[in-house]
Amino acid sequence: MAEPPARRTPDRITVRGISAHAHHGVYDWERERGQTFRVDAVLELDTAPAAAGDDLARTVNYAELAQRLHGVLTGEPVGLLETLAQRLADVCLADPLVDAAEITVHKPDAELGVPFEDVTVAIRRERPA
Repeated sequence: MAEPPARRTPDRITVRGISAHAHHGVYDWERERGQTFRVDAVLELDTAPAAAGDDLARTVNYAELAQRLHGVLTGEPVGLLETLAQRLADVCLADPLVDAAEITVHKPDAELGVPFEDVTVAIRRERPA
């Protein structure tokens, strides 16, 4: 019986630390004052075609991606980081070359009432089969 082909580890493109002052949050003061949010995006895709032809059109242009993610970050406010993360993942998966995206949203200035370094919500979404 033949062995199934080995599953290849996906290639990844990572953009970390996209930052913006935005107005997300469940409390009125968060919506009014705003605060700093940061986003990390890890995209899974096959970069071999781009590498073989040294062709930007066959991969994700991460400068354009960063602009789109920043637009979501500074766009319509949402209450939950989970909602924001999903919207950011949807932007990544809108690119047909992207098989999966992992998004981490950072809210370092959240009000927790205790000393802390950061609050994050991380999600991973795959392109529907």
